[in-house]
Amino acid sequence: QVQLQESGPGLVKPSQTLSLTCTVSGGSITAGYWSWIRQPPGKGLEWMGVIAYDGSTYYSPSLKSRTAISRDTSKNQFSLQLSSVTPEDTAVYYCAKGLAVVDYWGQGTQVTVSS
Repeated sequence: QVQLQESGPGLVKPSQTLSLTCTVSGGSITAGYWSWIRQPPGKGLEWMGVIAYDGSTYYSPSLKSRTAISRDTSKNQFSLQLSSVTPEDTAVYYCAKGLAVVDYWGQGTQVTVSS
């Protein structure tokens, strides 16, 4: 059973960089695809990007200029950085295993962008 756990600040100021980490247990991030997905209040899920088994990354075109996903294989973690945040980036952020189909989800973490 793969388990994922998001961690990071719950409050970020506008114009700053949002940073989250996903710790994976029960599976290796060197196999498969590992995504970041968010859900703003009152809206649907939005796929942000993915890091693949070989470390390659792919991003949503609408967020590509502000998004970076990286990994630390020694800790079995992958991370999200979203720069120049605005209140519109307020959302529940999820890490997940999978790309077109998600096999496992983290519980999600609320991030609020506010001064």
